[in-house]
Amino acid sequence: MAAKTVTLPSGETLPALGLGTWHMGEAAAKRKDEVAALRAGIDLGLTVIDTAEMYANGGAETVVAEAIAGQRGKVFLVSKVLPGNASLKGTIAACEKSLSRLKTDVIDLYLLHWRGGTPLSETLRAFEALKRDGKIRHWGVSNFDVDDLEELHAVEHGNRCMANQVQFALDTRGVEFDLLPWQQTRSMPLMAYCPLGGGGLVSHPALVPVARKHDVSSAAVAIAFLLSKPGVQAIPKSSNAGRVADLARARDVALDAADLAALDRAFPPPKRKQSLAMT
Repeated sequence: MAAKTVTLPSGETLPALGLGTWHMGEAAAKRKDEVAALRAGIDLGLTVIDTAEMYANGGAETVVAEAIAGQRGKVFLVSKVLPGNASLKGTIAACEKSLSRLKTDVIDLYLLHWRGGTPLSETLRAFEALKRDGKIRHWGVSNFDVDDLEELHAVEHGNRCMANQVQFALDTRGVEFDLLPWQQTRSMPLMAYCPLGGGGLVSHPALVPVARKHDVSSAAVAIAFLLSKPGVQAIPKSSNAGRVADLARARDVALDAADLAALDRAFPPPKRKQSLAMT
């Protein structure tokens, strides 16, 4: 089966399944396994790696640097600036620190982690300056709802936003009501973080029959559900290389109408607007 992909507004195509790094870099004893898991993912084609300056106060970025050493060209690297650093000068300084920790010259996609007090126009000026200087290739946002994105698009250069990263999983489906359709209409990928519901979906009994039918794990079914949605990119995190290989099997799962109906019964889609989930 052909690997599932998403396409940025720029036209660049990326794997629909990548890897997250939240909570990586917090314990030295886990570092070897974290690096090995990321490297295993790269070998399997999970070449979109998401991190942030917030994660372990930059520690996750150093884990990523070790994992991608010698193979930077294979990886589409995503990092984020904290809203408290999102002023014109602060964004540029934060990006330079991330570049140093990541041991790279350029970040492929640089996101505003969530909205803060800095005007969006100021953060966007910083993003555009970083692009001009070759320090980032693209920029985007995270934890933005429809009203935030509409406000963003009204700002100069706001239509250059390449992605929005939000919480989305079978047990957190609120974005399907309005945010996902809004982004699909504009060909802006939705990057789904916590796609396993913080781990709760890994052992959910409702997933067992579908998993057994497709000869995969329940976790792979949860990821396959997201990958069945056009324009959705999932970025699960695992520090275990074996589990990464298991999650990669989600790309080969073609959920049929009966599967999707069963999942809808267990995890009903939203019927009204819901507040954006943020973990």
